[in-house]
Amino acid sequence: MSTPPPPLDPHSNPRRWLALGALVASMIVLGFDATILNVALPTMAAQIGAGTDDMQWIVDSYTVVFAAAMLPAGLLGDRFGRRRMLVAGLAVFLGGSLLGTLAGSPGPVIAARTVMGVGAAFIMPLALSVVPSLFGPKERSKAVAAITTALALGMPLGPIIGGTLLEHFWWGSVFLINIPLVGIGIAACLILLPETRDPAAPRVDLFSALLAALGLGALVFGIIEAPDRGWGDPLVVCMLFASVAMITGLVLRERGVARPMLDVSLLRRPGFLWNAIAATLVSFVLTGLLFVLPTYLQTVLGHDAFGTGLRLLPMMAGLLVASRLSGTLVKRFGSRQVIIGGLALMAAAAFLGSRTAVGDGYGTVAVWLSLTGVGFGLAIVPSMDSAMGMLPLERAGSGTGLLQTLRQTGAAVGVAILGSVLSAGYRGRLDTDGLSPAAAHTAHESVVGAHTVAAGLGDRALAAGADAAYLHGMNLVLAVCGAGALLAALLVWRFLPDTRDDEETGAASGATGTNRPPAEAAPVAAEGVDA
Repeated sequence: MSTPPPPLDPHSNPRRWLALGALVASMIVLGFDATILNVALPTMAAQIGAGTDDMQWIVDSYTVVFAAAMLPAGLLGDRFGRRRMLVAGLAVFLGGSLLGTLAGSPGPVIAARTVMGVGAAFIMPLALSVVPSLFGPKERSKAVAAITTALALGMPLGPIIGGTLLEHFWWGSVFLINIPLVGIGIAACLILLPETRDPAAPRVDLFSALLAALGLGALVFGIIEAPDRGWGDPLVVCMLFASVAMITGLVLRERGVARPMLDVSLLRRPGFLWNAIAATLVSFVLTGLLFVLPTYLQTVLGHDAFGTGLRLLPMMAGLLVASRLSGTLVKRFGSRQVIIGGLALMAAAAFLGSRTAVGDGYGTVAVWLSLTGVGFGLAIVPSMDSAMGMLPLERAGSGTGLLQTLRQTGAAVGVAILGSVLSAGYRGRLDTDGLSPAAAHTAHESVVGAHTVAAGLGDRALAAGADAAYLHGMNLVLAVCGAGALLAALLVWRFLPDTRDDEETGAASGATGTNRPPAEAAPVAAEGVDA
C-alpha cells in the first residue's frame, strides 16, 4: 500500500501541480472514450446491426446516467472523500469497459455504456471539484484550462487509436483500450491527489437520485422514439409528461432540504446560472455535431475509421489553441465577451457546415471543424471557470455536480433531439420504391443499412440516394446547432453579468477559491483536507 501524500497548501505547495496531473489523467480517459465511440458507431452499425435508434441509445444510455448520477456523486465526494469516490468512479468505468468487450448485440452494448456512465458521473464532477481546493482565483483558470485541454487531448487520440484498432481488431477493442488508461488514472490519483471532504455534507437522498435518473431517461426516451412513433403517440406523450412531472417533483423536493442534492439556490446567482446555461448549450451543439459527422466522413465520403479520426483533428487542434488563448483573452476583454465570441464562432461554423452539398470535398469540412473547435474552447473554458468561481468551497462537489449535470443533460438532449432531426430528415428524403418491405426497412434504419442493401442488390442509385438523404439530415442538424449557438450567445449577451471589475477587485484583495470577497469564502481547512 502506498504512503498517502501530505496535505497540500493551495497557495504555495508545488505538489498541487502534480495533483493536477492526476486529475488530467482521469479526464483524458473521458475525452478518449467520447470520440472513440463516435468513430466506432458506423462499424458497430454494420457488425452488430445497430440502427439509428440503437446508436442514439448507445450514446444516450451513457449520457443520461452520467447526468443523473453526477448529483449524488458530488455529494458522496463531499461526504466520504473526493479522491476516494473519484477512484471508485474510475473502477466502475473500468468494469463497464470490460462488459463492452464481451457484448455482441446492441442491448449489451447499451448496458455496458450505462455502467460506464455511472463511473463517468463520479470522474467528471469530482475531478473538477478538487480544483477550488487546490488553486486560488489567479491559478484556477489555468487549472480549468489544463483539465479542458486533457479532454481535448483525449478526443483526437480516441479517433486515431480507435481507427487503428477497428482496422485490425473487432469493434469491442474500442472498449478494451480503456483498461490501461483507467489503470494509469487510478494509480495517479492514489499517489498524487490529496483527500478533501466536507464533514458537514448531507446524506444522499436515494429517492431524489431516482427521480433525476427516471426523469431524464423518460425525457430522452420520448424524444428518441417520437420520429418513429409520432409526437402524438400515447407512449411518447406519457413519457414526456412523466419526465416533466418527475423533474418538477425533484426540484420541489430539493427546495425543502437544508443541504439539497440539487442545490437550486445556486441557480439564483446570475453569474452561476448563465455561465451554466452557456456551457450546457455549448455541450448541446458539440455533442450533436460529433454524433452526425463520423458517419458522414466514413459512410458518405468513404473514409476508413482511421481516416475519419485524422479528419476530426482540425476541431481538436482548434480546441487546443483556444484553451491556451482563453485565459489571455479573458484578462483583456472579460469572460462574458469571450464566451459570446466563442458561441458566435460556433454558430458561424455550424451554419457554414449546413451548406455542405453532394460532391463537396473535405476541405470545406476542415474549415468549419477548425472554427467549431476554436469557438468551443473560447466558450467552455471561461464559462466553466466563472461558474465554478461562484461555488462555496464547502459545496464544491455538489455544486460542480449540478454544473456538470446541466452540461450532460444538454448533451443527452442534444443527441436525442438532433438524432431525431437527422432521422426525420434522412427517412423523409430517402426513396425506397421498388424495394421489398424488409430491404426498405433496413435502408430506412440508417445510411449504413442502406449501403448494405445497395451492395447486396448492386443498386448504386440507392447508395447515392442514401448519401444525399443523409447529407440533407446532417445539414438540418447543423442548422439547428447554429441556431442553438446563436441563441446561447444572445442569452449570454443579455443576461450574464460583466464580472471584469469584480474579478480585478477579488484578485487585488486576495480572494481565495471563489469570485466572492474573502469574508464569504470558506477556508480550505473547513473542507477537511487530509492525506
